[in-house]
Amino acid sequence: MQIQVPEKLKKLAQALPSPLYVVGGVCRNALAGLRSDMPDWDICSPLSSEEVADCARSVGIGVDAVYKNTGTIKMTADGVPLEYTSFRTDKYVRGTHCPAEVCFTDDINLDARRRDFKCNAVYYDIAKGEFCDPLGGIEDIKNRRVTTVAPPEKVFGEDGLRLMRLARISAQIGFTPTCQCIDGARQNAGLIKDIAVERVWAELNAILHADQKYGVKNAHYTGLKILKETGVLHEILPELTLGENMEQNATYHNHDVLEHSLRAVMYAAPQIRLAALLHDVGKPYCQIKYGKTYLHDVEGCEIAKDICNRLKVPNAVTQEVKTLTELHMYDLSCLASQNKVRKFIIANYPYIDELLLLKQADYSACKDDLSVAPCVKKWQLIISDMEKKGLPFTLKGLNIKGNELIDAGISPNKVGKILKYLHEQVVMECVPNDRQKLLVWALRASEY
Repeated sequence: MQIQVPEKLKKLAQALPSPLYVVGGVCRNALAGLRSDMPDWDICSPLSSEEVADCARSVGIGVDAVYKNTGTIKMTADGVPLEYTSFRTDKYVRGTHCPAEVCFTDDINLDARRRDFKCNAVYYDIAKGEFCDPLGGIEDIKNRRVTTVAPPEKVFGEDGLRLMRLARISAQIGFTPTCQCIDGARQNAGLIKDIAVERVWAELNAILHADQKYGVKNAHYTGLKILKETGVLHEILPELTLGENMEQNATYHNHDVLEHSLRAVMYAAPQIRLAALLHDVGKPYCQIKYGKTYLHDVEGCEIAKDICNRLKVPNAVTQEVKTLTELHMYDLSCLASQNKVRKFIIANYPYIDELLLLKQADYSACKDDLSVAPCVKKWQLIISDMEKKGLPFTLKGLNIKGNELIDAGISPNKVGKILKYLHEQVVMECVPNDRQKLLVWALRASEY
């Protein structure tokens, strides 16, 4: 098997005095039959970064940055990003992500030992078109398993971020970590607290979308289960893991609170998976504090917000997760009247599409039922009916504007409240969306 290497990278390999290798994900994915539109081209050799940078320029590869201390070069060839690193060994302060000491070497075996997993330590000699496998990574790839390049306790003890990478990479490529690998991660789970929260969030977000990387079914659920099994999930989301073994009413639920949340993610559309993970995060808190889970949506929205802030989740995502958590229980039993649902929809219109997706994921996770949730079916019919009747979902669709109310003599400080009132009356079909009739209603309302 040969890897389709960019032409300029082939020219660079031919121009260097030592073999130039592709290493890591590109090799692993080629051998595993995984395809990616945007592969990460990691290349390496025994040569110094300065020597390779000079040669790269001579063959038309753009050199964007050279980091002599780590032997790393950021390059671009015909729009394709490349990262070169000289063969090296690394020494870490326990748990930290960045090496405390870097030593360069010409030994490919030592370079392989500094990596994380054997499946990521397979090399491809570009000039020869041959694989080089110092640690037996090809055998792991054939068996679809994940093992570490050194004893697991050492590998995870060196770099706490590898705890997240284990879950993400295993899930994305559909490989299974060995028991020794899981045990080693479990013994070092607490080291994730030494990692910058921005990196933790980036890895968690990638896990939540792991199935989208190579199309591995339910990879996002698998990644979360690995985090749970290694104890890392408890370290980063202790509010969530409080729900483990917290039983729920068997009439409506097959799973405890934590497993229900993980399955909600499994069934969720990609854009609402963080909300699916955290939608019931208030249940353990309420159960412990009040002895029941009533109002877990209200308590949960603040807990979800605190979690997002702690992980430095982008503000827009945080606001959406908080709002969806707060709203996800509304009309769960389908008892709200049509007019109440219509008013709820227009009041929360920016989040309605995502809320319906969350309601569906929540429903499916209760009994692993993939049929349309009754609440979702009901709301979709109401929305369809509103669309057919031309009822406005936002104030923009109301056939009267604030300046028209002011021109009619209504006090400016009443305009916002009156517009909201008119909007509700229109969607409840108490008054048609007609300017003259709306103005009459507005003037009448302004008298109170």
